[in-house]
Amino acid sequence: MPNTEQVNLDWENLGFSYHKLPYRYRAYFKDGQWCQQGLTEDANITINEGSPIFHYGQGAFEGLKAYRCKDGSVNLFRPDQNAKRMQNSCKRLLMPEVPTEMFISALQEVVKANQAYIPPYGTGATLYLRPFIIGIGENVGVKPAKEYIFSVFATPVGNYFKGGLTPTNFLAADYDRAAHKGTGQSKVGGNYASSLLPGNLAHERGFSDCIYLDPIEHRKIEEVGSANFFGITRDGKFVTPKSPSILPSVTKYSLLYLAKHNLGMETAETDIYIDQLDNLVEAGACGTAAVISPIGGFQVGDDFHVFYSETEVGPVTRKLYDELTGIQFGDKPAPKGWILKVDLDD
Repeated sequence: MPNTEQVNLDWENLGFSYHKLPYRYRAYFKDGQWCQQGLTEDANITINEGSPIFHYGQGAFEGLKAYRCKDGSVNLFRPDQNAKRMQNSCKRLLMPEVPTEMFISALQEVVKANQAYIPPYGTGATLYLRPFIIGIGENVGVKPAKEYIFSVFATPVGNYFKGGLTPTNFLAADYDRAAHKGTGQSKVGGNYASSLLPGNLAHERGFSDCIYLDPIEHRKIEEVGSANFFGITRDGKFVTPKSPSILPSVTKYSLLYLAKHNLGMETAETDIYIDQLDNLVEAGACGTAAVISPIGGFQVGDDFHVFYSETEVGPVTRKLYDELTGIQFGDKPAPKGWILKVDLDD
């Protein structure tokens, strides 16, 4: 039986790292259907050396969180949107889709089984969930796998960027993240493998991460290495880049909704040119892992642009952060369908 008694960790200093928890979910796709579904204590996967995930990157993943509320209950934030995005990634890589009901059920099983590791309310930490699907089996030619594994594991995490809701600086990448007709809109491993070198170069220069520009002209902001980008214009508009190679962030679209409906702001997905940064008075990175991370300064070539401040969070960014996290942790009313409660006692 899973342990339900809260474990004792240094919740406020977790960082964003892997912890091996007792249970994870696993399912196999064979002969055209999903089978062998359920929890396992085995954190290792043994697959054939010819598996397409190894050689051709046939795999996709998702990221979302479970949030401990003040009353002790646990929220999942818009898991149906993560299921939909994984289905789109599967279509792009010719993999079988994971049905929404199966996807959400797997999340609930993993959260319930590992509930002792869900960080307490008020610590700012969460239980991060990583669903993924990989192509496996004997293969050597460039073709889709015949068999697949879908799995979900969990790990308690703190802030992705050091400092949390504290402005940090970013660097315009000299490399492209993805092409407009490539896989940038899908959450697949190759997009992140290509970001390792430019991200490391940014870290060596003291920046939190890269900001990638459009792959055609290198004049427009696309996204941060591990998150989407947003800005607040001088006339109070919430703007975020529009491009066919940007990952459709659940957090970004949630912020677009909250900015418009909760804060009464005008919103737009539009081109954001690096030679017009003076039009932005605030900027941030947003995503499941990053939540909202204020961008203090942005290095573009020899020019360094400061948005609101390198040390203080802008007022609109803070309001958006409070609205988003308030909903996720159950402190604020959520739009219909955004929150799914996990039944820990069922």
